[in-house]
Amino acid sequence: MEECTLAASWWSGSREEDPWEWREIIASEGKVAYGKLFNNKAGFVSRQWYPLFASYRRDGYDFDSRYEDGLASRKCKKIIDALTEYEKLPSYELRALAGFGAGGEKGFEGAMALLQMQTYITVRDFRRKRNKKNEEYGWPVAVYSLSEKLFGEDHVRSAYQVDGKTAKQEIIKHLLDKFPAASYEDMVKCIR
Repeated sequence: MEECTLAASWWSGSREEDPWEWREIIASEGKVAYGKLFNNKAGFVSRQWYPLFASYRRDGYDFDSRYEDGLASRKCKKIIDALTEYEKLPSYELRALAGFGAGGEKGFEGAMALLQMQTYITVRDFRRKRNKKNEEYGWPVAVYSLSEKLFGEDHVRSAYQVDGKTAKQEIIKHLLDKFPAASYEDMVKCIR
């Protein structure tokens, strides 16, 4: 992206030229998943490929089963519970509803990154905060949703019959087809 974008376009606020604006536009369309999906770095995964990512990252577990088997933390459970109750939440509201922040739990950002990497949650939109006069201010903040609420439970879990190792190999093969100059090792690091 950086190599294809003029330096003056970054953080310009131009919806036509600024990649930071594009991520907001693309995420809000609901046709792709956006979030920390590539080695804890943000990126996009198409609706078509998301089930394979879910198969690879979840290893066949829906969140409740993962939690019951002791493979998910109480912190992650609190975030999932809040998002189960609401269709979507901006991060500052999610943080408060899940009991993080002043006097509460620590580790919100880490839990959020883990849940995105495991494909349980995704960025659904961006929204700016509002002051007491109902005026927008500051940078846009990510609005999160359960992935099943974005794409549908049946779709997200449609590749669960593919074991995680096979799903990983299919993802790597696809990425190598798209980026032939990259090495296999680069792709393994990318989707970790």
